[in-house]
Amino acid sequence: MSHAGSASDATPWLSIVVPFYNEEGNVEPLHHEVETVLETIGRPAELVYVDDGSRDETPARLAELAARDPRVRVITLLENAGQSAALAAGFEAVRGEIVATLDADLQNDPADLPKLLEGLGEADVINGVRANRRDTLVRKLSSRIGNGFRNWVTGESVTDVGCSLRVMRAEHAKRVKMLRGMHRFLPTLLRMEGARVMEIPVNHRPRHLGESKYGIGNRLFVGLADVFAVRWMQSRAVRYEAVESEPKPRDEA
Repeated sequence: MSHAGSASDATPWLSIVVPFYNEEGNVEPLHHEVETVLETIGRPAELVYVDDGSRDETPARLAELAARDPRVRVITLLENAGQSAALAAGFEAVRGEIVATLDADLQNDPADLPKLLEGLGEADVINGVRANRRDTLVRKLSSRIGNGFRNWVTGESVTDVGCSLRVMRAEHAKRVKMLRGMHRFLPTLLRMEGARVMEIPVNHRPRHLGESKYGIGNRLFVGLADVFAVRWMQSRAVRYEAVESEPKPRDEA
């Protein structure tokens, strides 16, 4: 497959950020799907793959991709630091005008990216909403409770904050303050930076390889302190409008 719009011959318009943690079996299949959708998009792109301190063969698989595809940039976190840190590292590294994010577990469908990108004509952030979720009942229930609680505390109306498939303008992504655990509140944080947020239904697929990194313990209970931290950030956010006065002409002597 030709690498149209590779990082070596053009400044990327689109930067796709994907955090990886112990996903050795998903590296090649995901990259193949992303390659296919980039042919459809037809714009210069870079693939910012962030290895979050994986302990399996994920780093080796990513190095192989970078060696053969000039669009691939591998950012390596020396120790496992979590998804918020991985996204922050990716956002800092991107060179594109538009940033897309998705998970490495293949449950997000890269084929939805063109539809999300079209939505940028109406908003600055297009957040995916997982339709017909292919998860266990426990995960669905914990996600629904978590989303409802976050929205209640923060005054938001984000349907599916847990969906990692989204696109946004890089200017907003680079301004977000990504503290630990804040990836769960990314649409809210982006809105706090002045972004217009819109939601679009996206495909959701079952996980076939690897293991989920989240469960009841680190979805519901760990997030309690985080949601109140975000509420505090909202209450302390500085909001103002300003104009610069035109200088008055000096009276002639």
